[in-house]
This record gives sequence, structure tokens and C-alpha cells, in this order.
Amino acid sequence: MTIPRNVAIPAVVFLAGAGCLASGALPWPDFLALAGRTVPILLFVTAMTLVTELADAAGVFRALTGWIALRGLNSGGRGRVLVLWLFVVLLSTLSTVFLSLDSTAVLVTPVVVLLAIHAKIPPLPFALTTIWLANTGSLLLPVSNLTNLLAQHQLDTSPVRFAALVWAPSVVGVLLPVLILWLIFRRDLRGRYGPLARATDADRPLLVTAGAIVLLLLPALVSGVPVFIPSGIAALFLLALFFVRRHAAVRWSMVPWRPLLLTIGLFMVVQTLHTHGLAALLAQVSGHGDGFTSLLRLSGIGALAANGVNNLPAYLALEPVAGSPVRLAALLIGVNMGPLVSPWASLATLLWHERLKSLGLSISWGGFALAGLAAVVVVVPLAVLSLWLSAGLPA
Repeated sequence: MTIPRNVAIPAVVFLAGAGCLASGALPWPDFLALAGRTVPILLFVTAMTLVTELADAAGVFRALTGWIALRGLNSGGRGRVLVLWLFVVLLSTLSTVFLSLDSTAVLVTPVVVLLAIHAKIPPLPFALTTIWLANTGSLLLPVSNLTNLLAQHQLDTSPVRFAALVWAPSVVGVLLPVLILWLIFRRDLRGRYGPLARATDADRPLLVTAGAIVLLLLPALVSGVPVFIPSGIAALFLLALFFVRRHAAVRWSMVPWRPLLLTIGLFMVVQTLHTHGLAALLAQVSGHGDGFTSLLRLSGIGALAANGVNNLPAYLALEPVAGSPVRLAALLIGVNMGPLVSPWASLATLLWHERLKSLGLSISWGGFALAGLAAVVVVVPLAVLSLWLSAGLPA
């Protein structure tokens, strides 16, 4: 029997981490310290995945995109494709900031791609917008990216103070990619679209209640309460709602088994490497200090490592050499905004590609990599520059 690659890779990585623990290469005290730090994050990832999956099953995201298309027709946009695309930019950004980059890749992507197809608009600009902003727009809040949650724990800070540290590069990470995307696709974004067929709501009370739960969850995620608590409560409410209204829609496959196995395995493998001197080795190549060139060096190494392996192990490997809040922010710029070149640079990109394949939309990885590289070499340095300027640091 052939094991699918999307199952085999997480299983192999998890078994490698378990082997490190079983063999003693990862000492038990180090594992317990790692678990104390990461278990709440994994609970949050699980809860938010359930929230977004159930909200999507209730039709929340389809209702949003339908409203967007209608607003584009009835407002001053008058059916202009550019206005519709700008609404998609806003939706992708808000989804990434408040619900995480994976939510944007998995749930926003298919609904906006289908929106473009039904409106007879080239879907590629909409598809690329979601994945670029899922990565580059995932810096502002701890909940936006798993790397941010790890950094927040390291900094021992609140969501508000975290945002105060990274607000300037976060703005760059949204506005500059949008400008680059417009320059690439400006011809496809011309013209107008006509009225779309309105989807019927199979269960209006379910849609309204699920939407209200998601809306109430957003401020709770930035309130300073550990994020796994409000996300867990929201997931339980939605599960109870679905068991009452639509029991058949609740599936075990909604639990993100593969990402969890992959993440747990990566945590243990990288911690094992740190136990045996990885940080000392990386300190020699990552530099030190908070000057602009030092920050850019660390951010660039983070972006290279993310595209070479994956952004999560890249962050975990380099975290010990990011010895100040601003250096940690520079590292986040690299590992969050840098993964636009290789398909495996972030889990969100892999999930995004799976969704596109299921919709019958093919992507040229060569073109994806070239466009992403052109964006990274502009976005990452300017984001680091904005971080350095906003922090008021010496050269």
C-alpha cells in the first residue's frame, strides 16, 4: 500500500522527533520545558482550525464573499474588477491578522477563486493575493502566525505590545505586496463584472449564529487572555451548535492531524539540535546587534532558511540568536514574509496549493518562485528598514 506524501512526511517527522526523545538525544527535562511552552499553542491551532472549518461549513466565508461582490456592484465600484480585488485584499488581510495565515490559505482561497470564476474574471490574481498576504500579512498579532505565538511566549508580552513592536513592518508587509500584485496583474484587473447568482442559505440561523461567534472571538484573541482559551470556547460552542443543527457536517477530518504531527515532530527535532549546540553554530553566521545591517542579516538568513526548509524550523533554529525584541521581530520578518519562493516554505502555501488543485486551477511553480523572489527582495529589506526606523535604533 502506498502512503500519500501529505501523510508520510508529517508521520516521518513526528517519528523522528519521538525517536530523539526515546533515544535520550532529547533529554526529558528539555522535552518537558518544550511541552510547557508549546502545548497551549498546539491547543490554539486545533481550536482555531475547528472554528474556521465549522464557520466555513455554516457558510460564513461564502456569505462574506457574496456580500463583497454585491457591494462592488451596488457601491461606487459599479462592478469594477479592481474594486472587487481590493475587497479580496481586505478580506485576506483581516482573515490573516485575526484568524491566522492557514485560515486564509485553506478557507478564503477557494471562496475568492470561485468568486472570480463565477464572475468570469481570471482567478490567478485572486489566488496569488490570498497566499502572498497570508504570508506577508501575518506579522501584526500573535494569532496571525504560529511563529508569532512562539515569539510572544519568548518575549512574555501582551498582544498589544507585540503589535506595537511590529506595526511598521506589518504595514509594509501588506501595502507593498498589494502594489507588486497590482503591477503584475493590472491588465487582468481592468473591466467590470456582472451580477452573480446568489447562493441560497440552507440554514440561516446556523449561518448567523456561527458568524456571531466568530465576530465575538476576534476581540477576545487580542484581549491578553491566553489565546487557546477563547478559541477553545468558540470551538466548543460551534461544535455544540452543529451537533444540534447539522450533526453530519462534523467530521474527524476537521482536526488538523497532519499539521499537528508535523509541528510536534519539528519542535522535538529542533530542540534536540539546540541541546547539542545548534545555537552556537548559528550565532557565528547570524551576527549580533540591533543595527540595520545586523537586523537585515538575521532577517535574510531567516528568509533563506524558510525557503530552504520551512519557516517553522527556521524560526525555532534561529530564535536563540535573536537576543533582543527588535532582533526577534527582524527574524519574524524573514520567516513570515520570506516564504514566497519555494512551495514548502510555509505550511500555508502547501495547503493553498491543495485547495487550488481541488478547484482544477494549476499553478506554474517556476512563475510562482520568480514572482515571489522579486517580492521578497523588495519587501523584506523595506520591512526591516521600517522596523529599525520605528524602533529609533542607532545604525
